[in-house]
Amino acid sequence: MNDVDTSFVVVTFLAVMAPLMARGLGRWVRIPLVVFELLLGILMGPSLLGWIQESELISALSNFGLAMLFFVAGTEIQAGTLRGRTGRMAWLGWIMSLAAGFGLGWVLMPGEGAMIVAIALSTTALGTLLPILRDAGELKTPFGMAASALGTVGEFGPLIAISIFLGGREPGLSTVVLLGFAIIAALAVWWAMRVPQGRLHEFVSSSLHTSGQFAVRTVLLILSAMVALSIALDIDMLLGAFTAGVLWRLIMREASESDRHAVESKIEGLAFGFLVPIFFIYTGVTFDLEALIDDPTLALLVPVALLVLFAIRGLPSMLVAPKGAKFSERLSIALMGATGLPIIVAVTAIGVDAEILSSGAASVLVGAGMLSVLLFPLIAMTMHGDRVSRDADAPVENEA
Repeated sequence: MNDVDTSFVVVTFLAVMAPLMARGLGRWVRIPLVVFELLLGILMGPSLLGWIQESELISALSNFGLAMLFFVAGTEIQAGTLRGRTGRMAWLGWIMSLAAGFGLGWVLMPGEGAMIVAIALSTTALGTLLPILRDAGELKTPFGMAASALGTVGEFGPLIAISIFLGGREPGLSTVVLLGFAIIAALAVWWAMRVPQGRLHEFVSSSLHTSGQFAVRTVLLILSAMVALSIALDIDMLLGAFTAGVLWRLIMREASESDRHAVESKIEGLAFGFLVPIFFIYTGVTFDLEALIDDPTLALLVPVALLVLFAIRGLPSMLVAPKGAKFSERLSIALMGATGLPIIVAVTAIGVDAEILSSGAASVLVGAGMLSVLLFPLIAMTMHGDRVSRDADAPVENEA
């Protein structure tokens, strides 16, 4: 086998080992699965053992895995979390984070680099948090819905900012293009909500257990079309992937509950069983550990950047905590809000490609993002415990 074949086999092997390791250690400590995927990628990548080499095939699958991660995040959006006090506080906290990040970025690197730093420090990894919340049975609890609101705004907001400020156009023109995308997306949403989908649901149901797999094929078509539209308009592809997930959720909203669950299971199998693990493992493989090892100053800046990420994104996230929440719960929500990686990887890659950001600076930000995924959810879920999961069906306090 050539190096590409060998690397792909090793990646798939690591994808199998990661949940086994997570389950084995889960008897003593609950560690998010992505932690093992990232660490195994670093271990087996060029920076250490060198068993996995960078390749166009794995890179393409990794990009599609990232798109699937945002698609699933779009399907998990709960509109109720963005209404009333919760939604207002989530947006206010994100705006505060973006402003603080931009101020710090302007001090460090005036110009476009400041916006890259601002976006990197104001993101929340909804796609990373959702599996953790789902596995812990927290999605419908006040804690889980607060974290979901943070993640929704913390991914959607940065995607808008990337499209406007880092799309290679003047912000005014970028805004016009983004509005064009929004109009197309709105028309698609109008179609999904207003046009009866009964016949489509019937076809989905009839092909659930056949080789046709119409639902899965339709999902891939919608995802590919929205991503292609984003690329054609020169806006971030992840915005298209996120929108595709929202669109599919609306299309299937009136399907039978059993069919919806069956389709969700198939999509989750494709995403979390194949594509998403490749993204996280390959993120570890491509992480520039050598830059940090060669420059001790950069290595020391990684934990500093992690603390900055918590201060800029985590502290404003406390605004979303339910009224009357204890400090420990507010701190847990802050840690969840400061968990960010996928958009940090995407925005720093844009910066490096445009020669706005050095590879070393990108490694510091990505390293902080990786540490946030490694540490923050683990600490947050440990502090939070199972207090809320005993009341998983309790409604969220969401004042008008």
